[in-house]
Amino acid sequence: MILTGTIALCILAAYVGGALWLVVRLGLTLHQALLYLPLKLLYRIDDARMRRVRKAEAPVVYVVCHQARLDPALMLSLLPDDTLHILDEASARSHWLEPWRELARTIAFNAEHVFVSRRLVRVLKGKGRLAVYLPDDVEPGTKAFRLYRAVARIALRADAKVVPVFVAGARHLPFSLTPRRKARRRLFPKLTVSTLEPLTISDLMARNVTQPARASNALFDRLAETRLEATGPTRTLFLATLQAAFTNGARRIAVEDTGGEALDYRRLLIRTRLVGLKLAAITAPGEAVGIMLPNGSDLVLTLLGLSSSSRVAAMLDYSASPDAVTEAVRTALVRTVISSRAFAEKANLGDVVDAAEKGGTRFVWIEDLQARMSLADRIAAASFWWWPVHAQDAEKPAAIMFTPGSEGKPKTVVLSADNIMANAMQIAARISFGPGDKLLNVLPAYHAFGLTGGIALPLATGMRLFLYPSPLHYHIISEVADEIHPTILLGTDAVLAGYAQNAKPGAFSSLRFALVAAEPVRAETRREWREHFGMEIVEGYGLTEASPAVSVNTTTHGREGSAGRLLPAMKMRLAPVEGIAEGGRLLIQGPNLMLGYMSAEAPGTLQPLGEGWFDTGDVVSVDRDGFITVLDRASRFAHIGSDMVSLGTVEALAQKLWPEERHAAIAVAAVARGERIVLVTTSEDADCEEIRRSERLGKSSPLLPDEIVKVARMPLLGSGKIDYSAVRHLIDEQTGNEAAA
Repeated sequence: MILTGTIALCILAAYVGGALWLVVRLGLTLHQALLYLPLKLLYRIDDARMRRVRKAEAPVVYVVCHQARLDPALMLSLLPDDTLHILDEASARSHWLEPWRELARTIAFNAEHVFVSRRLVRVLKGKGRLAVYLPDDVEPGTKAFRLYRAVARIALRADAKVVPVFVAGARHLPFSLTPRRKARRRLFPKLTVSTLEPLTISDLMARNVTQPARASNALFDRLAETRLEATGPTRTLFLATLQAAFTNGARRIAVEDTGGEALDYRRLLIRTRLVGLKLAAITAPGEAVGIMLPNGSDLVLTLLGLSSSSRVAAMLDYSASPDAVTEAVRTALVRTVISSRAFAEKANLGDVVDAAEKGGTRFVWIEDLQARMSLADRIAAASFWWWPVHAQDAEKPAAIMFTPGSEGKPKTVVLSADNIMANAMQIAARISFGPGDKLLNVLPAYHAFGLTGGIALPLATGMRLFLYPSPLHYHIISEVADEIHPTILLGTDAVLAGYAQNAKPGAFSSLRFALVAAEPVRAETRREWREHFGMEIVEGYGLTEASPAVSVNTTTHGREGSAGRLLPAMKMRLAPVEGIAEGGRLLIQGPNLMLGYMSAEAPGTLQPLGEGWFDTGDVVSVDRDGFITVLDRASRFAHIGSDMVSLGTVEALAQKLWPEERHAAIAVAAVARGERIVLVTTSEDADCEEIRRSERLGKSSPLLPDEIVKVARMPLLGSGKIDYSAVRHLIDEQTGNEAAA
């Protein structure tokens, strides 16, 4: 009896001691600490940032992403005890929450409390504190977004600071509010309380340097930043995939391809270690290793193997000219290229292989690597599948991308794992993805969107990834989609237009949306997808140097014709451009911006990006809601007399008249007017007079092309975009003009 009592007293003393430690460490009251301690122990809560939250000067509004029934208990335990908590009706009535509701004042949530906000404004103006629980919707609908407007209005009127709070891991709790298809349930997931520094709504609105943002959008963006912050320190592709395996289950299917390969996370990581060890034996840490593989499981295994062994993936464009491939391997000092003998033969890449070898590289065939994997290797890999081959550092170079130079000289862009994974998580903080989704990726990995959006994003978020080797198999891809039932399709405007023209009506019926970047989406493509498939296209904007996404629309928060809103943790400003009244040259900052360039003049040497703003080279306009509209590349404005004319606008005029065809406008030097416009088109009916009559333009309008060149086939890049460099050469050949701009 004495022993039992002694043990009980020791346990009680330890419990009280732990509570007192929380009082000292976080500044909680003893009552709060006593109720919080068991939650902290059960869920191993990382609460290091809560001291800053508690010290926020009143008036303050704590905006909590409400993911699970546990959130009010956590916040009542951790926030200052003078905070007024506005609880949803279920939390206000829950019997189990009664002990925590005694820690602070609470009121039940309903529409009247939100929209009749005078009382809440008075509370805040009296140096009060509010805790508001907003639904954890990455893409809030119209009804949910009204809450953002109401909360922003309250905070703005009271000039209160806003502190966003996100509990990472809460969506995986057994009593999560997130549907099971979006988040696998775990009994005791580790929780991390993430938050950002207190800022007023006015401060948040003023961060849009172009023009002040709307209060509701500023608050929405702040919560998106918190959601991004909650993903934790940026990881390499290997570590992000490993984390996804632990979160979503190692037996969950991660990658599929047309060869019938279906790899769960465990098998994927076992084979990753095998590939990584073989690559580590023939290359050095930090070495640039070329990849020349089509979309498939071998591509993913090679990327993960290079990541695990801390090698740099040089993504070679096998659709490029032999000279471009030779220059690429020389610029990046690629000494080894991983490819498939079967692929090289089937795709007739003999000249590309010869060009790479001419640049000083050797080819290692994936078939030979796999043949050298012994039984002992496989057993060892199965025993240590969670262990990287080499120490990981997300800040070092991870990928080298070679821009095609569609409008000028190609560039060699160096990205870190930090850049790529930050960009993937930025997209995930804007668009709702999860284990219930299956992504069909047809874009090649040498395309930055194909690498980040088509491989890194699904691997890190638990989406099931299906890889198809070419975006140009228009008839086949719709049949594949009918068989595998994807929910998301990745593509470009050019390939989606091809699907609309070749697929049967009703195809792609399983899709939630198609996510498109790389070029503006034409109105005709949108119309065809709505009519044929009843499907919306979600458009984004980016560039390789930004890993590549910069902005994106969402299905609930978008504006047709725009490229969407800036991704979380990014900043932008516009530099004035002579001759353009509305809009300017887009300058950006963000964690997804590249490390720098490499050049042929200094092979293998990184030329760091440096501090300050990065000039995208694009001329854009930004509206009050933050939606970006890309007007054109700065290099694609023609000087016609005293006017600046967007060549993209000229193309759009032709597209309206002949929507089934492809059109490219080029500026050519002219003695009298500075430059003149040549329209290259696949339309046999294209006529300048028809454009003039249709748009009611004057005969001297600068938007009218001076010449029309008709071609049977428009030069395209492997991604489906127009190859403007090839178009210029075509014009030179047909007109003899060497001054095409």
